[in-house]
Amino acid sequence: MSALAPEPAPRRLPVPRRRRDPRTLATGAAVLAVLAALHVAAWIGAEMDLGMLAEGWHGMVRFVSEAVPPDLAWDPVVKDGLKACLVTLWIGLLGTTLSIPFTIALSVLGSRATNGNAAVYQAARGVLSFLRAVPDVVFALVFVTAVGLGPFAGVLALVCNNTGVMGKLWAEAMEEVDDGPAQALRIAGARRTQLVAHAVLPACLPQLVGLVLYRLDVNVRASLVLGLVGAGGIGFLINQSIQEFRFDQMLTYILMVLVLVVAVDVLSSLVRRRLAP
Repeated sequence: MSALAPEPAPRRLPVPRRRRDPRTLATGAAVLAVLAALHVAAWIGAEMDLGMLAEGWHGMVRFVSEAVPPDLAWDPVVKDGLKACLVTLWIGLLGTTLSIPFTIALSVLGSRATNGNAAVYQAARGVLSFLRAVPDVVFALVFVTAVGLGPFAGVLALVCNNTGVMGKLWAEAMEEVDDGPAQALRIAGARRTQLVAHAVLPACLPQLVGLVLYRLDVNVRASLVLGLVGAGGIGFLINQSIQEFRFDQMLTYILMVLVLVVAVDVLSSLVRRRLAP
């Protein structure tokens, strides 16, 4: 019995050379030139000077040497720090959840998928832009003058800022859902509120929940900054320790913040994984 003849090796065809459009090359070169010019202008405008950084390393070393090792005394450093971390967590939690009703209202009015009135749409988008443009620190300063120092001002500040940020994200998520179920309900004579409740929101609910968890992570970190302006929490203790030149206590509070942020991030990741299809 004769052996089977080996199959011929496949023939390699030459790869055609890609023709480059001169206009594409010119456009790419122009974009790179503009980006380079912007970075040069930004470098000059930001007064970047690596020489000053090299000359100031003594101050950084002295600062770190005064902060290490951290002050781990239970009373009052660690004990007060744990209480302040809990307050920081409550500020971030309430600042996220209390903004959800306002976020739903403004995102529904500010989405083309749920609102066909152009005037109302633009008004809702304007409110969201304003709440998003004003920093949460500015809101905190305003509310501190109204309700005094403490975490209540921080919660109110986060509610305002989070409504603007999350409202925009929710409105865009609503506009990306499949319009089929909403069209079917519209043909059946459903009202706009029924379209939102039974077609739009259920379709993008996992994405909305994911955005809420993401904003919770952001707001817990933001509440730390709000504490620097008198809104309570661990940020207030960090600011106080800096003013008293107790950098060892400051490092202790920063380590506590690190643990808090990592814990919230892990918890959010677990919840998002559970909600993933």
